[in-house]
Amino acid sequence: MTPPKDYCLEAPCPPTPLLPPLPVLSDALQVCNPHAAGIDIGEAEHWVAVPPGRDPQPVRRFGTFTADLDALADWLIDCGVTTVAMESTGGDWIPLFALLEARGVQVLLLDPRQATRAPGRPTTDRLDCQWRQRLHS
Repeated sequence: MTPPKDYCLEAPCPPTPLLPPLPVLSDALQVCNPHAAGIDIGEAEHWVAVPPGRDPQPVRRFGTFTADLDALADWLIDCGVTTVAMESTGGDWIPLFALLEARGVQVLLLDPRQATRAPGRPTTDRLDCQWRQRLHS
């Protein structure tokens, strides 16, 4: 049954609720996974963010060579990270994915098309890894 065409004319339609500003939303996110890290995968470097308080420098930049990836994995394990979120762009993620899984770290691959649809998403590599860490935690 469809309502009559003038059903909103008698009483005003309720206003559409608005979302709170973005900072309020990010502060309101509950931490469900306190041992999560976020990685921004790049061709020449990877940016990694661990939860605040795990390291004096919670965001670090690593190269893409084998020694750099080993240092990245060692740092994550030293910081108590058990799970990581990173985008699956190109093929640059594959060596790191294999290394982290071999070290016992759970890796969550994100579709880059979905991640870019988030409103207010940061645009620098440093902020991207922190954004992924916050959303994954």
